[in-house]
Amino acid sequence: MSSLLLGSHTSVSGGIYKAFDRAASIGCTTMQVFVKNASQWYGKPCTDDDVLKYREAETKSNVSPVIAHAAYLINLCAANPAIRAKSREGFLDELRRCEMLGIRALVVHPGAHVGAGEEEGIKCIAESLNAAHKLTKGWHTYSALETTAGQGTTIGYRFEHLRRIIDLVEEQDRMAVCIDTCHLFAAGYPVHTKEGWDATIKEFDQVIGLDRLVAVHVNDSMKPFGSHLDRHEHIGKGVMGLEGFRALMNDPRLANIPKILETDKSEDLHEDVENMSVLRGLIEPEKRHG
Repeated sequence: MSSLLLGSHTSVSGGIYKAFDRAASIGCTTMQVFVKNASQWYGKPCTDDDVLKYREAETKSNVSPVIAHAAYLINLCAANPAIRAKSREGFLDELRRCEMLGIRALVVHPGAHVGAGEEEGIKCIAESLNAAHKLTKGWHTYSALETTAGQGTTIGYRFEHLRRIIDLVEEQDRMAVCIDTCHLFAAGYPVHTKEGWDATIKEFDQVIGLDRLVAVHVNDSMKPFGSHLDRHEHIGKGVMGLEGFRALMNDPRLANIPKILETDKSEDLHEDVENMSVLRGLIEPEKRHG
């Protein structure tokens, strides 16, 4: 079994290349980053110098693979045409940045239909992805849809939603999926128990296929099971308990999948250190591999 791929969403303050040292300093073996300011539509261009510094840092680092998360403003099925156009442009820009840097996957929330209905939203998301892919022929970065909690009118709280989007995408080999433990729990998937975890992953494999899974966001939940509320909590400090996380950390089907924390942290990152320690402590002795 390969070494444990466990890390966190890491700050890119001062330059995206600096994330490697930050992640390594707290024991991450993988990480997730933003490739631009996640709270703004537009970011400063990614220059050749940025790419060179990133590639040099990547070569020297043992933190790999790197996953990117798209800006939260992006809504690929926005009912407002102006917002939808901005979202498509923003997604394309982030795909371009990922391709330049050699990042394997860009995780994006599918979107919120804002009253248009789930079926219309699903079609619109696929149209947005097709539009981006047509302009990026031959690129290697995956477009990775994230499972959602189902808050408001968000799409992606059922595996079938993501399956239908993928089915409508013309270049299906460019599609991947990221699951989030908090989102699954809030959406009503019983990932907080060993039996529930196993059943959920089996269902995921049947509906979507484990070959499309590129990352797991590892988050506890502040809110109850089936609440459809997306509120992350530190591992073991929310309402999920540790049994489901133990099942995740010992699941051979996910041994080679990056496991990424997305919980709040202080400047010294001690919360990430503590959360990773808890998760490592759940691994059965015979399965410890890094």
